[in-house]
Amino acid sequence: MRVNFTETVLRDANQSLIATRMSFAEFEGILEIMDRAGYYSLECWGGATFDSCLRYLSEDPWERLRKIKAKVKNTKLQMLLRGQNILGYRHYPDEIVRKFVAHSAKNGIDIFRIFDALNDFRNIEVAVDETLKQGAHAQGCICYTTSPIHNLEKYAAMGTQLEKMGVQSICIKDMAGIMGPQEAYDLIRALKSNVKVPVFLHTHSTTGLAPMTYLKAVHAGCDGIDTAISCFSGGTSQPATESMQYSLKQMGCETGLHEKVLKEINDYFKPIKSKYVESGQMDAFVMGTETDALVYQIPGGMLSNLIAQLKAQNAIDKLDEVLAETPVVRKDLGYPPLVTPSSQFVGTQAVFNVISGSRYKMIPNEVKDYVSGRYGKPSVPISEEIKKIIIGDEEVITCRPADLIEPQLEALKEEMKEYYEQEEDVLSYAVFPQVAMKFFKDRQAKKYGIDSSLVDKGNMTYPV
Repeated sequence: MRVNFTETVLRDANQSLIATRMSFAEFEGILEIMDRAGYYSLECWGGATFDSCLRYLSEDPWERLRKIKAKVKNTKLQMLLRGQNILGYRHYPDEIVRKFVAHSAKNGIDIFRIFDALNDFRNIEVAVDETLKQGAHAQGCICYTTSPIHNLEKYAAMGTQLEKMGVQSICIKDMAGIMGPQEAYDLIRALKSNVKVPVFLHTHSTTGLAPMTYLKAVHAGCDGIDTAISCFSGGTSQPATESMQYSLKQMGCETGLHEKVLKEINDYFKPIKSKYVESGQMDAFVMGTETDALVYQIPGGMLSNLIAQLKAQNAIDKLDEVLAETPVVRKDLGYPPLVTPSSQFVGTQAVFNVISGSRYKMIPNEVKDYVSGRYGKPSVPISEEIKKIIIGDEEVITCRPADLIEPQLEALKEEMKEYYEQEEDVLSYAVFPQVAMKFFKDRQAKKYGIDSSLVDKGNMTYPV
């Protein structure tokens, strides 16, 4: 049996352990060697990488992708796309989703792993359609969670729905590492009995279950798994590539991986990891095993966010109360899977409930939008009582949320035309307007050797 490996060190491992702070310059020197390792794909883009490049690393994410593609000639490049949310935290018009997918494919992405936080597949249909039109591989995701209504029958039906949509493979996305070995076995078996396309599994080592979960998934016929090179594995990252390769090889599975090359890759990343450990950017907490996630279902990134919010309020002593409140809010809101962006607004609401001393006294706009249907359809209907508290008598929309969004591309082009250098700039601005604009101004200032604070419309005349 062949088991495909997707290496995550360039995206999810980097995101989970060091908040996506690894620059292109740090990993450029190993890319050609990674291309020889025998990976099925390299997950290298999407998720938080786009935002982080612009916000923290002073890198053009599109240029980063082109540079990776120039060095990785044989291995498929993969990205994580949030469907109608693209890489942001709200829905965007169809025209922008299509343009973003088209330019991502043009610049080097081969596999688009596409998900919706609510498993409302209306929110991924445009991204899937455009991926197929671009001749790229569309991998549809099922966000894994547990609740009284999430069962094998429901997940199998989701798989069938994705296959009918035209996806070429399916990924079960266990963002909190809460899937146990038997659950993985049963779920993979159920999906493989209902769909003909390959089935992949993504999980995290947060709870310590992941290696066992992967092995049982492979026993059930799983076609591919996500792993991270060992020095960037474990904790809130994925299981170690080398350890999973060793285990599966003993079981008689073919992986296509070359062990000597994997050692070269790990040796390259070891000093990079040491640098982040010594600087404190790789916190000991994210490297540990957190079994409380089995109770609260809170992914590592969400937990870090909750801690930051509480510290900002001088209320870190309330963390246990917030952790206990999170599943209550999740139940009230119809059991959404806790993945971006639903994890953010569920967590923030739990913080507000605890800090204010009263449930739903303070309500973020994102929660109001969610309850009014602007993110999509919840897993189960929200009670009339909760709806009344959060949105009053406002009518809940039942259409695909993006159907209500007017085209924006031309207006956005006009807004940022002074900083336009490539067509992709408009897409960066569309998804992260404030962050992208600062990046554009800094880029322009660097180009002309001037103070970036002066780079603004009407304040500076540029050399011809």
